[in-house]
Amino acid sequence: MAKFPFQSLGFTPEMQRDFIKLDLGPALQNSIYKNTKLMILDDQKLFIVTWMKTVLSDPEASKYISGVAVHWYVDGVLPSDIMTLAHNLYPDKFLFGTEACEGSMPWQKKVDLGAWDRAVSYAHDIIIDLNNWVTGWTDWNLALDLTGGPNWVSNNVDSPIIVNYEKNEFYKQPMYYILGHFSKYVVPDSIGLNVNSPAHKPLIEITAFLRPDKSVVVVILNLGYQPETIELTDDVTGYIPLTIPGNSIQTVVWWLS
Repeated sequence: MAKFPFQSLGFTPEMQRDFIKLDLGPALQNSIYKNTKLMILDDQKLFIVTWMKTVLSDPEASKYISGVAVHWYVDGVLPSDIMTLAHNLYPDKFLFGTEACEGSMPWQKKVDLGAWDRAVSYAHDIIIDLNNWVTGWTDWNLALDLTGGPNWVSNNVDSPIIVNYEKNEFYKQPMYYILGHFSKYVVPDSIGLNVNSPAHKPLIEITAFLRPDKSVVVVILNLGYQPETIELTDDVTGYIPLTIPGNSIQTVVWWLS
């Protein structure tokens, strides 16, 4: 894209549809990479409905496409169920979060060591995504230095792990531990469960999964500053009373037999 600050490639949905249909799709199909999962969009959720309708309505393009990739940067101004709307359009295509980070906005501090609010932002977004058919969530950065780099166009941001190379140290941020509640406990091949969250506790956010070993995992986020008492009820095994401290996250696992 001309005059964009770093290397990038721009498509309209029509251009991407035709490129996949006429060029990329056949090339992948006839290559040693024929099992590659091809995702479209790879941009903001704001565009997802129009993009999917334009690209996936063409069966000659759709047959090469496995899923739709999205970023999180405008999630705060979008309805939380936009990904469910997208899923309902083409339920055979998976939805995948491919980019998210804190410190990306001009007014934000690039690296904010120990910032719990950034961890909460991660947890909130992940829970909303998982409850709306999104099958994965990707941080943009595995590790960065104390400036939020290196980055050749000064696009410095925050990261779950910050490396202090002068002291030969690295710091695991709250974002790192938040990610662990999902990456450690929501294992591959887990199946999302419907959760009836308490309507009178709007600051409690919950996501739940049935894991391959027949255990249930529930991740609970309390966005408020006061502790909240809830009950996890399972028709098979009973119930668990819990108190969730203010501004905290908890993960609960139990087995069905």
